Amino acid sequence: MHGSWKRQIAAPVVLLLGLLGVGAPVQGAPAVHAAPAIHAADAGERAFLDTLEARTFRFFWERSDSLKGLTPDRWPTRSFISVGATGFALTAYPIGVERGYVSRAAARERVLRTLRFFWQARQDTARAGSTGYKGFFYHFLEPESGARFKDVELSTVDTGLLLCGALFCQSYFDRPHPAEREIRSLAEKLYERVDFRWARVRPPTLCLGWSPEAGFLPYDWRGYNETILFHVLALASPTRGVNADTWKAYTQGYKWGDFEGHSHLGFAPLFGHQYSHIWIDFRGIQDDYMREHHSDYFKNSREATLAQIDYAVKNPGDWRGYSDSLWGLTACDGPLDGALQTRGRSRDFHTYWPRGASFTHVNDDGTICPAAAGGSIPFTPDESIRCLRAMQGAYGDAVFGEYGFVDAFNPTIPDTAHVSQGRVAAGLGWFDTDYLGIDQGPILAMLENYRSGLIWKTMRKNSHLARGLRRAGFAGGWLERKSR
Repeated sequence: MHGSWKRQIAAPVVLLLGLLGVGAPVQGAPAVHAAPAIHAADAGERAFLDTLEARTFRFFWERSDSLKGLTPDRWPTRSFISVGATGFALTAYPIGVERGYVSRAAARERVLRTLRFFWQARQDTARAGSTGYKGFFYHFLEPESGARFKDVELSTVDTGLLLCGALFCQSYFDRPHPAEREIRSLAEKLYERVDFRWARVRPPTLCLGWSPEAGFLPYDWRGYNETILFHVLALASPTRGVNADTWKAYTQGYKWGDFEGHSHLGFAPLFGHQYSHIWIDFRGIQDDYMREHHSDYFKNSREATLAQIDYAVKNPGDWRGYSDSLWGLTACDGPLDGALQTRGRSRDFHTYWPRGASFTHVNDDGTICPAAAGGSIPFTPDESIRCLRAMQGAYGDAVFGEYGFVDAFNPTIPDTAHVSQGRVAAGLGWFDTDYLGIDQGPILAMLENYRSGLIWKTMRKNSHLARGLRRAGFAGGWLERKSR
């Protein structure tokens, strides 16, 4: 699940019930978008991407605990540890090695400490002091001890994000060095310990989570969202896996439709079209559902992103700044919960909210999240990079700081507004002052996939991933080449 503790008490229910089932704006007809092609970057663009990648990597390297490897939900606001963000951190460390930001020795030591912590951490049904149960981990953890934070739920999808980071490191650290052998062993043991069958409380679907106080949450993963990766891991498990009927039940909740002239699977926030793609190269591979629609999940994410761009060009809500170079709706921070009088009428705004635009529904309060464009770079390289550069060019240090892009900003917020977080810059609108790990992760990982394909190429070598995809019915492309 996407977010922080306060918003997670209500957000999963709202999100799942709703989703299952720079300068002046450029207005006009939707643009005609060519298919993605090899993108020829000029020197200025390469310098920008170099800076963006280096700064975003530093968030994970400098803000994660160097002793236990735990990554905070956000910074600089003091927060709990995010298990999902820690999975993104594990994914970041090999990127740092390949880009020359850190040595291989330093990265493997950080990875090793992280995996050791999660393997050795207490797993039981106690209400306090435990880090997880049945191989799963609590959504958020105490920074000092790494034990459960308050009364948060055991999160199945956030455990999946952590496992994806661990399995990426398992495949990347492939040398005979003793530390790298231990990394591979710990990743395997962490994965084998997860009891995916236990999470099938209402077979054949998988549950969102569990707590010792209330038991299983009353909601299951059904319908297109960010959990393809979690289902693939559940199908591939060599010890306590699920059957193909779980995948079939998951896809039976899919909704295909049209939005702004683009046909695709419906899920309004763009993070749902990005997360699984960080570790799985969906180009050219199809399951039964995508074969029926003559598409694949990569093309689907491209269409969903292009639909959001065309929505921003049309700008039906008359939000300040929206254009084909300023767009991006996904779950993110926001300025306040309440109404403000702006641009001639009263408008409702939100703090953390699953912003998005699709044929399923539209959640839009004028708040733009850079991760929406950054996490879609492989799908829409020209459009996404143009958008990110426009953000930096229009708003400078207000939006692009020490660790790359802050989580969100809203140009529509008036100078007189009293906001709940972040700050208002005169004449420019509201700007978050926090960086969120679960949004920094897609920017860094998808930028590297676009530039080198590092994560995709490495994960293609992981036998667990290939096995899970095949059990879900995927075939074609690199899966066929791997099986020969």
